[in-house]
Amino acid sequence: MTTVKDSLWTAHETTPSAIEEALRELLSERHAEHAGYTPARVLNLVCIVDREWSGEIANRLRSVGDSHASRTIVCSVEPGRTSLDAVATIASDREPGPGEFALTRETIVVNVGPGHLAHLDTIVDPLVVTDIPTVVWAPHGHPEAVESLRRLAQVALIDSIDDPEVSEALVRARSLADSLHVVDMAWLRTVPWRERLAATFDPIPLRPQLATISSVEVRHQPDSVASALLLLGWLASRLDWHCSPLLPSGDDLTGSAHAHRQDVTLTLAPAREMQVRGLLGLTVETASGRRLSLDRGPGGLHAEYSNYRKGIERSWTVLGASRGEGGILGNAIRAALARDRIYLPALQAATTMVR
Repeated sequence: MTTVKDSLWTAHETTPSAIEEALRELLSERHAEHAGYTPARVLNLVCIVDREWSGEIANRLRSVGDSHASRTIVCSVEPGRTSLDAVATIASDREPGPGEFALTRETIVVNVGPGHLAHLDTIVDPLVVTDIPTVVWAPHGHPEAVESLRRLAQVALIDSIDDPEVSEALVRARSLADSLHVVDMAWLRTVPWRERLAATFDPIPLRPQLATISSVEVRHQPDSVASALLLLGWLASRLDWHCSPLLPSGDDLTGSAHAHRQDVTLTLAPAREMQVRGLLGLTVETASGRRLSLDRGPGGLHAEYSNYRKGIERSWTVLGASRGEGGILGNAIRAALARDRIYLPALQAATTMVR
């Protein structure tokens, strides 16, 4: 559906208070035009982006579908800038008919300089809608800006894959989790794999097989080690494994986890042919002779199961289970509204596997 741009305001060398006043006037004008225009009030999303890459971020935000934030505040960082320029828009998906309502969403783009980042909270504070959650997302780094926004935010949106040093990424995530609800897109990429594994062992007769797992191999896009570690961390935290650090073995990372009955061999294998972020596949083997492999494929996950002791082999496709990269940001925004109590134990376990 085509978005209807309702209102536009721009200013050069402005102030946060002037931006906030302009927004109130724009909202008043929309309501005066038609009482059916109703501001959405679910969450604030504060994005800190480098101006040269702001177009890419804008495209990602446009692709989130119905998961748009109620108010999006984009702080576009421009080298050398010392004053604030701003653009504010109020948009609705449609015009309300008689007796109808149409939700409006506000977008504010504030051009800031590097010198503003350490006290970005003073710029953003007047612009957020009070009494709804505030999510902060800094896809291009700028940790000092995130730190300055801690007092305003309830949720930190991160992607642990973005950091070239996976150990630093996981430590950073744990630090943010001390005071914020962390939504990690590297974690969300493991969702279909976790769902499928959980479903495999969910039947009551199969649950004892969890205690017999003897090896796990995770195949991943080379830069997506964080997602692979978080998947292993999820297994370790749910099954009470005690993991040792993973060490290089050729291109792979290998190590072990101590379970109640035996040690479990752990392997992270980079898939050089994979370009899309996330996981390519995984294989779980048990001491009882079972072997389950899941691999990304057309239309979903391709599954193969065998039990060499019983001579059983079969394969099938889990339709729609591989959700792709396009919806990750929308999933992350939705996840900001619900606490995930499984992520932190998985993160803690994952950090024990990296030096």
